[in-house]
Amino acid sequence: MTFKATQIHGLIAATLIGSGALAFSGNAFANDSSELEALRALVQELDQKIRVLDRKSEIAEEKAVTDKKAAPVIKANSSGFSIESADKKHSLKLRGQLQADARHFFGDDNPDINNEYLLRRVRPRFQGTLFSIFDFDINTDFAPSSAVVQDAYVNARFQPWFQVQGGKFKVPVSLERIQSGNDIRFTERSYVADSIAPNRDVGFQIHGDVLDKKLNYAFGVFDGQFDGQSNGSNRDNTTNGNGKEFAARVFANPFKGDGNALDGLGVGISFTRAHSNDLAVGDSYRSPGQRGFFAYNAATVTDGNKTRISPQAYYYNGPFGVLGEYIRSSTDVSRGARSAKLDNDAWQIAGSWVITGEDNGFRGITPKNDFDLAKGGWGAWEVALRYHQLEIDSDAFEGAAGVRFAGAPNTTTNFGQNTTEKAQSWAAALNWYLNKNVKFQATYEQTNFDSAYANIADREDEKVLFTRFQVAY
Repeated sequence: MTFKATQIHGLIAATLIGSGALAFSGNAFANDSSELEALRALVQELDQKIRVLDRKSEIAEEKAVTDKKAAPVIKANSSGFSIESADKKHSLKLRGQLQADARHFFGDDNPDINNEYLLRRVRPRFQGTLFSIFDFDINTDFAPSSAVVQDAYVNARFQPWFQVQGGKFKVPVSLERIQSGNDIRFTERSYVADSIAPNRDVGFQIHGDVLDKKLNYAFGVFDGQFDGQSNGSNRDNTTNGNGKEFAARVFANPFKGDGNALDGLGVGISFTRAHSNDLAVGDSYRSPGQRGFFAYNAATVTDGNKTRISPQAYYYNGPFGVLGEYIRSSTDVSRGARSAKLDNDAWQIAGSWVITGEDNGFRGITPKNDFDLAKGGWGAWEVALRYHQLEIDSDAFEGAAGVRFAGAPNTTTNFGQNTTEKAQSWAAALNWYLNKNVKFQATYEQTNFDSAYANIADREDEKVLFTRFQVAY
């Protein structure tokens, strides 16, 4: 119990009277005046001490409240580990991604195919916000032979509709490439995202959400990358003018928040353009099993513009989801006296169904009941199907060996490297979400290849079973 000074005064007076220190007889004090003065001095001294103690108590209470308001907030949950300032203006977050994979190939006896276990992604990630405006992201990957920086950028959120981002990050082109590697439904991305669309690049972009977040836009300038590639620039400013690649993307969710059957519909389109001369064309394509099947001849060089265009869409409604996109990469090339504009195309259509009834979505699936044998929870289960294909311009294979744009055919290794004009793949996947952070995937994918040469047989079909155990937070 805490007493104020006035309360304690009364308590002292009552105590003195009750103890006989003060005795009344009519209207006269029994004690002489000197004793009365001594008591008054004692009361005043006690009063002063009590007031000092009272003030110290108030200061301590005020400090405790102030310290509590200023104390950082430490969190550990399914979104990661974070420290946030009391005013919520500053935060630091530690996240991570680990994918342990296995690949098993069927039907091939060629010794250059190995069934293998591998770490597909090992990515500790450090994110944060300063002054409620400036977000930063540093994302490294230790799965390759040497560590690489996947993302390293700063994003200034001046307004929801006007943000400025600079550094290394995903180029806004492919819908599936923009989707987090934690949330993809198949162990490997499609030809659209993995083979033709650029991955990450260094540059700047402005972006934001408008019309009550129903329209997202992004416009950027980047160093420029060949198809499917990442990590810096292969362009030489002394030979290709400005040496930059421009990218633009708009994506609309026109019925978002309306609460009807079209609430989960999204449609968009993206575009890139660059100019380059006299650089060896670095576009190369690989199968879902990560085996290369096409690359340009080393003497084939860039000779003008490179453009990409990609219409894209998704639709999610309850447990159902579907995603589709198309991309065309057009490159002006030359070899010796011969030149051409080569158009390489890829597209995909993928659908999934959450058989345990959870809501499907572009950003992943959260189980209603986490896996817990004691409580009878089994997480969420999903099945998915996909068809995708990539077709290379037939002009790449025409002409004599001295002027052919495609690399030299090799039918003795890599199952016909540089002989394939079209690759067609279908995949079936079963995904088990034990909780929001742990997932097990199994994907079977089969690919057939069409040879560009009448005198060279089609490359043997690729049949591969992928499994993945993922922890991501």
